[in-house]
Amino acid sequence: MAPGTPGRRLFFAGLLLLLGGAALWRLLAGDMPLSPAAVADILFSPSPDASPQEILVVRSVRLPRLLASLGAGASLAVSGAVLQGVLGNPLAEPYTLGIAAGAAFGASLAISLGGIWVSGAAFAGALAALGLALVLSRLSGRGSQLSMVLSGIVVSSVLSAGVTLFKALADERVSSIVLWLMGSFSGASMEEAGAVCAGAALLFGTALWWGRDLDAISLGESRAVFLGVEEGKIKTVLLVLASLATALTAASFGIIGFVGLVGPHLVRLVLGPSHRPLLAASFLGGAVLLAGADGLARSLGELPVGVITALAGGPVFCWILVRERGKGA
Repeated sequence: MAPGTPGRRLFFAGLLLLLGGAALWRLLAGDMPLSPAAVADILFSPSPDASPQEILVVRSVRLPRLLASLGAGASLAVSGAVLQGVLGNPLAEPYTLGIAAGAAFGASLAISLGGIWVSGAAFAGALAALGLALVLSRLSGRGSQLSMVLSGIVVSSVLSAGVTLFKALADERVSSIVLWLMGSFSGASMEEAGAVCAGAALLFGTALWWGRDLDAISLGESRAVFLGVEEGKIKTVLLVLASLATALTAASFGIIGFVGLVGPHLVRLVLGPSHRPLLAASFLGGAVLLAGADGLARSLGELPVGVITALAGGPVFCWILVRERGKGA
């Protein structure tokens, strides 16, 4: 779809409408149904005409949860688009590369040691997992397109076993670790939502600035060098920021898989491979996907949102795997 075409504008308009619809649904629906006028009054009026219980539900429960799911979805989807572009692998995303598991491992370690500097430990774990997956990929055969993903799956399996060990040893802190393993936005705070949204905005802004360079990198190393792209610098910065964004999400809300895979691929089918529109649509589409998944999880009796994304993303992962192998045949 060419830049500026009516079809592209229509696609973005549709995403914005879906985003608005998801936001309204999450703010209005629940055990205490509210009208749009009542929610608007609670959010924007300094002295709303609502009961203290209604004000508490909207401002302290529904709004933080909505912002958290939107920020986490945008963060994971943009991370997936960035990782796929930087690594040249259509199956790359925080979940399949082990970054999410590394963040959960670091956070679980911090919780087991008393809950000190959980976000920092999650970030360190995410970077360590990514570095280990890169090393294993090179040692196992860099010529294979799937070697990076296979290495990430191995790293994720090992770190998940480590998280299980911490869970077994954590005693009274085990419930917090279990929550990370399943992924959930219940109990989200405005501080956590703000941190995740900030990480998503930082990654998105940086990747959008280097959008044309990402297009060159995706064409191959030789072409990127010929076009004067500082490939090493761009890859390093974007990998670190993708790990940071993923770590902020995992540290607060757990391992939420496949959003970074499904979102960018659905967008790429419509918009093509150009990274600037791909990143913008992934930002919006990821937010819509995870806000919708969280709403579905809530309506089904507060299921873990990670279960919903895994059920939806697993078949898509298999389809992409078969599709890419068919291309390589």
